Amino acid sequence: SAYNLALDDGVRGCPAVEDLQQPSMRGFDVSKYQGRWYELGFHDWTQFSEVYDTTLDIQLSSDGERWVDDFAVKAPAPLAAPRSWDKSPAANGAHYFLYGKVDRTKPGVLQESGFGLTFPNVIVDVQRDARGEYTQALQFQCLERGGVRIFEGINFLSRTPENAEAQLEQLHARATAAGLDPYGAEVSQVHKVEHNVPNTPPVDNDWQRMWKAIGIDKLLALAESAMHSQAEDILNKVQ
Repeated sequence: SAYNLALDDGVRGCPAVEDLQQPSMRGFDVSKYQGRWYELGFHDWTQFSEVYDTTLDIQLSSDGERWVDDFAVKAPAPLAAPRSWDKSPAANGAHYFLYGKVDRTKPGVLQESGFGLTFPNVIVDVQRDARGEYTQALQFQCLERGGVRIFEGINFLSRTPENAEAQLEQLHARATAAGLDPYGAEVSQVHKVEHNVPNTPPVDNDWQRMWKAIGIDKLLALAESAMHSQAEDILNKVQ
């Protein structure tokens, strides 16, 4: 179904962080949040819906005050475009780098920049395994102008893409408990992300060889390198 930004829902603006973050965020350690996350689902009307194998690779700066988020996607998804997915120049992925400033006074809150915007990225909920390592997470972004909400985004994240349906059910329940349903967490408002088995070999066919022959892979690599360098430069300058 179509996204509903719900500007007439009576909620109007963005929620306060303290009204969102769950008890699981007590004692949050951002250093444990580093590494790879698999996006199992998302609510974001600005994002192409037919992506797959979406991952976030998060790396903290040495002082723990900033991070670089390597947001990687492939498109279109095989289920969405069964006849053309393996012909796409993005079948083997594209990377977008975002950078964030950690707010030590508000654990789990960052000011993140990317795609030409700076926005608050709030980690609402984390789940831990027996060793205390984070296994699932909910992230929420919201922007308002003049008291009116103009953007909302939710990321449903896990350390593994396995058992995605069961994990999404758990994440949806916790998003509801956090009060995120009016902001797009309802099942009908969330796109599920298809994932291959980790370490699946890259797509290799005549189309991919053609893209490589005309240099599309080099253009993508150049753009990714420039974005990564820019993010690192900005991070190094942020105090």
